[in-house]
Amino acid sequence: MATLRDQRRSVVLVPYPYQGHITPMLQLGQILHSGGFSVIVAHTKFNSPNPLNHPEFFFLPLKDNLSGFDTSFGNTLAVIRAINENCRAPLQGSLAQMMKDQEKHGQVCCIIHDAIMHFGRSVANHLNISSLVLGTCSALYMQVYPSILQLQSEHYFPLQDSKMLEPVPGLGTLRFKDFAIPANIEIPQPLLKFYEDTSNLGSSVGIILNTTEELDPMSLSQLKQYYKVPLFTIGPFHKMAPTSSSSSFLKEDRSCMAWLDKQAPQSVLYLSLGSLASIEAKELEETAWGLANSGQPFLWVVRPSSVNGSEWIEQLPKGFKDAVGERGHIVQWAPQKEVLAHSAVGGFFSHCGWNSILESLCEAVPMICRPCFADQLANARYLTHVWKVGLELEVVEDRGVIERAIRRLMVENEGKEMRQRAADMKQKLDISTNKGGSSHKSLSDLIDFINSFAR
Repeated sequence: MATLRDQRRSVVLVPYPYQGHITPMLQLGQILHSGGFSVIVAHTKFNSPNPLNHPEFFFLPLKDNLSGFDTSFGNTLAVIRAINENCRAPLQGSLAQMMKDQEKHGQVCCIIHDAIMHFGRSVANHLNISSLVLGTCSALYMQVYPSILQLQSEHYFPLQDSKMLEPVPGLGTLRFKDFAIPANIEIPQPLLKFYEDTSNLGSSVGIILNTTEELDPMSLSQLKQYYKVPLFTIGPFHKMAPTSSSSSFLKEDRSCMAWLDKQAPQSVLYLSLGSLASIEAKELEETAWGLANSGQPFLWVVRPSSVNGSEWIEQLPKGFKDAVGERGHIVQWAPQKEVLAHSAVGGFFSHCGWNSILESLCEAVPMICRPCFADQLANARYLTHVWKVGLELEVVEDRGVIERAIRRLMVENEGKEMRQRAADMKQKLDISTNKGGSSHKSLSDLIDFINSFAR
């Protein structure tokens, strides 16, 4: 483990303890560490990262009082509220002690917290240091919560069911359906409170985004106008980070890499619905037969409990394994960045989480979009209707629909055109992360910005 005396200036990172949030925060830590900062990771004991994977960081566990608490995904809002209430005092006390001994711990320049972990801003204000926000979603989705609050104040909700497919005022191609909220009923008060807390970013001195100017300039321009603080677009983080240390909570099964080596170029469909989503047994069955009937080779990530009550793949339909033979390979978890970079992979059947989208676009891999919750619906809309590098899977429990989507993406001209558009996007992303590119310039600005706090 690194000591804080290694470097004079320190930044404190406060990640939200779920895979899709902690991964980009630790990648940001690697980026800033390579820029000359010591990195303190202040984390909950719940879903804590493994310090052995990041010996260059100093890890500060925070007492979260979540032992015995219902931390299931269905209780997420309560977990978020508990973390923000319980972790404020421990972080404040620990940092106050560190700041008394700068020779030992270095100068704490700022706190960078996940937008969900807004207690980080309160601690920074109390200690009279600066705070920045990390937005782990797209620039587009950063506008969604303020938009919901504005529409709520204008008494838009509840909507009639017939209006769910109408476009949202001011958000371009997004429909009310893509908000992933119960817009056709009264929005629950705890949900509105969450939106208020998470979108109150203007009191921070800056916002860091895991994106690049080239991906969505219109949304970035609107964000700058709304928040009126500097925006630092230094993504994709996994390309900007100097190393690729794993932050996965699940053990990666690397057997899939040897299997991919045996497959033809761009022939394999990779399937993964991320680290949180669960599906019904019927969808698992229909997906299995859609894969079998498509004739395409596939690498399928099926997490334990990804189907409610399952231990792993015992609910796969009888006869499926015999039908696909060596054409299919199933793992509990995969080294996704390496998989998507493999020449054999030609498509990604995805939940459309933002990290997965960036990893896919960086390798010019088009997608079949099966969003599950939160920002994934808005992301899928952009992939299919703006960037046009994805196919929308409109029905998830129909093997015929799934088979047809696979063929469209993997073997038909429609898929070839998407692959070309994805290649064009990859080229833009490569330029942005190279020296002189927009992300490279924005990172230089961010480092100067943080250094100004130390002075």
